[in-house]
Formats: sequence, C-alpha cells, structure tokens
Amino acid sequence: MFDREEAYISWVLLNVTDRGLHCEAGDFYIDPWLPVPRAVITHAHGDHARWGCDSYLGAREGERVMRTRLGAGATIRFVDYGEAIDQQGVRISLHPAGHILGSAQVRVEYQGEVWVVSGDYKTEPDATCTPFELVRCHTFITESTFGLPIYRWTPEAIALDELRAWWRANADAGRTSVLFAYSLGKAQRVLAGLRDAAIGPIYTHGAIERLNRDYRDSGVAIADTIYAGTMPRGHDYAGGLVLAPPSAGGSLWLRRFGAISTGFASGWMRIRGARRRRSIDRGFVLSDHADWPSLLATIDATGAERVWVTHGYREPVVRWLVEHGVEAEAVASRWEGEGEAELQDLGVAGEEIVA
Repeated sequence: MFDREEAYISWVLLNVTDRGLHCEAGDFYIDPWLPVPRAVITHAHGDHARWGCDSYLGAREGERVMRTRLGAGATIRFVDYGEAIDQQGVRISLHPAGHILGSAQVRVEYQGEVWVVSGDYKTEPDATCTPFELVRCHTFITESTFGLPIYRWTPEAIALDELRAWWRANADAGRTSVLFAYSLGKAQRVLAGLRDAAIGPIYTHGAIERLNRDYRDSGVAIADTIYAGTMPRGHDYAGGLVLAPPSAGGSLWLRRFGAISTGFASGWMRIRGARRRRSIDRGFVLSDHADWPSLLATIDATGAERVWVTHGYREPVVRWLVEHGVEAEAVASRWEGEGEAELQDLGVAGEEIVA
C-alpha cells in the first residue's frame, strides 16, 4: 500500500454531490455535472468538460481543444503536467492520463492524504498525447468504461495495419472507405497512424476537421486531410478515406460519397455483435481507454488502499477488487444512465460518451 504520512486525515477528501465530485476543503469540483464556481477538468470530452462554470483548471497540453470545446469566453487557467497549485491549503496537480491530447489525472493532497481522480485513461502510448503517468495515492477513483474481462486490446499497430489493408482493398475495388471515429481524440489518433499510408486522399467531416486544426496547432503530426465540405458537387471520392463522427452514420451526408464501405474504430468493436447491430462492414478494435488487464494492473500499481469505480461497467471491477482484498465501491455518475444506453448501442449513439 501507498505509505501515509503521520498527519493522516480520516475523513473523505472528495465527496459525490448533486453537482459532481467536490473537495470541501479546497471548495472546487472535478469534472462537475453542472455549472460551479471552480472546476478542475480532466479533459475536453463533453461528459467531463461542461459549459457554464465561473472558472476552470486544465492541462496546458490540451489548451486549444479545451478552448474549442468551452468557448473563447471561458475563464481557464492552464498548468503544465506536474505543476502544483494551492487552493485553500489543498495541493492540486495534473498528471498525464494518456487518453487524448491534454487529458489529465487530478492529484489532490491535503494534510498528508492523497487522492487521484483518473478521468479517462489508457496505458498504451500513442503519438497524439503525453503517455499515461502512474501516480501513487491512498484513494484512486478509476473509470471502468471497459471493465469486463472480454475487453482486451491488441496493439495499436495491428489495428492500424488492418485499417490500411481494408482501405487499400476498397480503393482497388473503386469504393470509398468511410471510417467512423469520435471527433476528438480517436480521429486524430487514426490520422497520426496513417501519415505514411499513401493510399489515397483523406476527407473529413467538419466536426473532425475543426479539431484537426487544434491538434496540428498543438504540434501533433497527423496526416493531411481535406474538408469534405469544400469539394464540388459530383466529386469522385472513390479510393479515398472519409473520417466521420458516429452521428453521421445513416445520414444523408453519406450519399455524396457514392459506393462506400463502412468501418468503425472503437473498443466496442471487440464484441462481434456490435458491428452487426450498426450495419458496419468492418470493425477496428482501437480504444482510448484502458482494457480489463490494464485497469486492474493500474489500480494495483497506484498502491491505493481504497478504490472508487465510476463510468461504465462498475460492478464487475468492484467485485473483482473486493474478492482480492481491496476496499472498493461503485460511485454513480450523472452520465451513468446515458452511458448504459450507449453501452447497449455500442457506446456510439451520440457524441457525449466516447470509446
């Protein structure tokens, strides 16, 4: 277990309230569900970064995507990873979560007690963000989006090789490849892996192209893309790759691309029936979250003697931890209801819950 300093605080440092996770001693919230005076944000996805707070704290690496998501008028203080600030005697620092650009774990320390809120995280490094950093703590609040033993990822390189082969086969057959991927994070990770593909042009939906600019301006190298909205009516897309958010599936927007083959890049593609239910031709198992082995290994490595499990498949993770002697409990989230519906529909019915 993570060693405690002598000045151990016996009360709970963070509490779940009707507005989200709250630190009473420092009077701030972490990823609040509703507007609050002070919000510490783990990353810019919509189920973590909500509009309307008086002030925000976020990781400097994600400054551009956070601004895009929260708006130019939001009051946001950006700090470097590992840089500590004091909030009413509570020491707050942000540490890489490896989820998307600028994603962070929040370390909260008060009178010797250390809690870490993971946000969303993955331990496999990729080219689009700073790799995950293990942070030791007394209490660890972990996500569990893929908290079932069936979810085990193959290496990123294998998924990208499969994607290239699918695209090349479609190009040889005169079809357009349409790949659905979440607009913030997943799409750019795919594009980073396709920089040297040299198969055909890559077109993008507007929601993705806007965020591509943020990634490029942040120094992340991704493949060249063409915003599909700039192409003339009747343009021949055959042989190209179109990147689109899941919400574009089944829309009239797809008609412009002629004969298409559809693919989906997501951890949900590990389940065979998931692709069939969405009428997707190919599924590529590529997730920005930790899989089952990585969740358990990370929890153990933190040295935490108490674990809160939130988001996704909470109960299986809690049950496994308790059976192995760890004090653990499930913690509800405001987004859990929507999250469960998303899980039943691949986690891709909308843009709030992401895979």
